[in-house]
Amino acid sequence: MKSYRNSFCSSSSGRLVLSQLIGSTLLSQVFTGTLNITGFALLLLTVIATGCQPKSDNSHDTTDSKEYRLVAGWPQLAPGYELSQPTGLGIDSQEHIFVFHRAGRKGSNPPPDSLISINTVLELENETGKILNSWGANQFIMPHGLTVDKNNHVWVTDVGLHQIFKFSHDGQLLLALGVAKTPGKDSLHFDRPTDVAVADDGSFYVSDGYGNSRIIKFSSEGQYLFEWGTFGDKPGEFNIPHSIALDKEGNLYVADRQNNRIQVFDGEGKLLYELKNNEQVAQLPSVAIDQHQHILAIDYDFSDTTIFGSTIFQFKKNDAPAFRFGDSETGKRSSSWYHDIAVDGQGSIYVSDILRLKIQKFSL
Repeated sequence: MKSYRNSFCSSSSGRLVLSQLIGSTLLSQVFTGTLNITGFALLLLTVIATGCQPKSDNSHDTTDSKEYRLVAGWPQLAPGYELSQPTGLGIDSQEHIFVFHRAGRKGSNPPPDSLISINTVLELENETGKILNSWGANQFIMPHGLTVDKNNHVWVTDVGLHQIFKFSHDGQLLLALGVAKTPGKDSLHFDRPTDVAVADDGSFYVSDGYGNSRIIKFSSEGQYLFEWGTFGDKPGEFNIPHSIALDKEGNLYVADRQNNRIQVFDGEGKLLYELKNNEQVAQLPSVAIDQHQHILAIDYDFSDTTIFGSTIFQFKKNDAPAFRFGDSETGKRSSSWYHDIAVDGQGSIYVSDILRLKIQKFSL
């Protein structure tokens, strides 16, 4: 329930302006001999109606009042092209959309043992969604997270291989961390790592993830620096740190999936605050920070027998969403399972749906 105040009529300055306006009009009509009771009454009603409208205490800037619309027909994939579970999204400096998909596979635990034989990384043109380039065949078992850094390097995680990879923009391998098909919990091993976030200085964070519930920081060369986190639901603990993002101050935002919240840490792992989803749902899978430093997220809800679906929303620091909508462009959920979210420089939002095997674009 919103609370309202009559800022014009309840304040002394408002009453003064009202009395001055009415008084000057009345005085003028007295001196000119044109006083008209009906006209004066209409004037009084107009002033009250326009000057004394209630205003919300919860007023906010226009950036919090966005109305997004689904971009129909996006992406424009070639006839017959089959997109599999799109688990990771990223955007490069040219506003091209990168997609990490499972290319004929679905998530499973344990995963298959063989590598996927077709390309798993797609580069899409922003406006049309047409495929500009693709690569990644015979390199991955179970694709998961994808990040594009400021130098257009493409980082991915594979929860089947238990590894982190850094590639050039066109798919040349530059760095690999972790031991293939060997889970663990030390400086050399991961257990189903979920995402990567890269700082301006080239150092990077890994959310590790399904098996270890920890965040690890590495140097730009890939040297282990430190880690924090353990399994749980208390502040600083995680129940599947599923997605991570950095703001311009170097603070790290962790989508704590099963705890339905985002936890915010400084660059050294100190907890700053947490943002809780104000809807009680099963998961909060991903977080993104736009160029205005707005915090956007997706959630997902289901039961043993029903998929209730996902929504997209923008956090404010009091946990209340600035806006929330589903793929029906309302706040209602439908049968979708959003897995990742990305935002381009124009504010358009992209989400990957691993249930209906599609990517959606929403624009203002």
